[in-house]
Amino acid sequence: MKRALKILLGSPLAILLRISRPLRVNLSRIYAHASLSADLSRPLPASVVLLGKISVFGTRNIEIGEDVLFYPDVHLETQEGAAIRIGNGCVISRGAHIVAMSGVTIGAGTLIGEYSGIRDANHVRSESASIRDAGHSAKPITIGNQVWIGRGVTVVGGVTIGDEATVGANAVVTRNVPAGTVVAGVPAVPIAARKNSLQS
Repeated sequence: MKRALKILLGSPLAILLRISRPLRVNLSRIYAHASLSADLSRPLPASVVLLGKISVFGTRNIEIGEDVLFYPDVHLETQEGAAIRIGNGCVISRGAHIVAMSGVTIGAGTLIGEYSGIRDANHVRSESASIRDAGHSAKPITIGNQVWIGRGVTVVGGVTIGDEATVGANAVVTRNVPAGTVVAGVPAVPIAARKNSLQS
C-alpha cells in the first residue's frame, strides 16, 4: 500500500518540485539575504549572494563588500570592539569560521576554502581560573587581495597574508606570508612563488 501510494503521489510531486526549483532557489536566497541583513549592524549590499543560511554571533560588527558569495553554514563572530571586514568579490565557502576579537580584514577577490578557520584570538591559561574563564589574547589578521586559501586551512592571530598568496589545503598559518608566495604544511612554509606575482 505504501509503495503504491509513493508511486502514485511521488511522480507528480517530483515533477512539480522540478518545475518550481528555480523559484524555490530564488526565494531561499532572498530569505538568506534578508536574514543576514537583519543580523548585521551594518548595511548588506544587494549584490551579495547567499547560497544558504549563515550564522552571526556577538556584536555583529561585520562589513561586507559588493558581489561577495557565501556558501551555506558560514560562521561569523565578532566580540568586544573588533570588526570583520570582507572586501568586494570574495568567496567564503561552506563551513568557514571567521572570528574576530581584535580584527579580521579580508581583501578583495579572496577565496576562502571549505571549513577553514580564521580566528584572531587564543585562549590563555591561568592557575586561578578554568580554561573557559581564563580569557584570551588577540592580534589582528590581515588577508590581502586575490588570496587563495585552500580547504581546511587555519589562520591564527597576528598573521598577515600578502596579496595573491596561496595557502594549501589543511595548512596552519602561524606566521606572515609574503605576497605571491605559495605556502603549505603544519606549520605553513613557502614551497613556491607565483612568477606572475613577482614581475614588476
